[in-house]
Amino acid sequence: MEKTMNKVIITVVGKDTVGIIAKVCTYLAENGANVLDISQTIVSGYFNMMMIVDLAHARKRFGDVSREMDALGEEIGVSIKCQQEEIFEKMHRI
Repeated sequence: MEKTMNKVIITVVGKDTVGIIAKVCTYLAENGANVLDISQTIVSGYFNMMMIVDLAHARKRFGDVSREMDALGEEIGVSIKCQQEEIFEKMHRI
């Protein structure tokens, strides 16, 4: 039986530098995550990206991915935050 989607909202914010998208997407691909949607913009030299990612077939659990993405963000000089979709939805309900 196929596993249902395990959607995660990932935000990346910081000073724009070369390779941010590549490093984030490489990490996700190497860990079996599927990028469902992505939006990114640069405003006055500041990078902002929001991704919706499916971790249903990922090799790691959400907590591990979240911690490792946070560490990756520190390494490349940006803030990377991961939130499970259901929690994100509840936090942003009107």
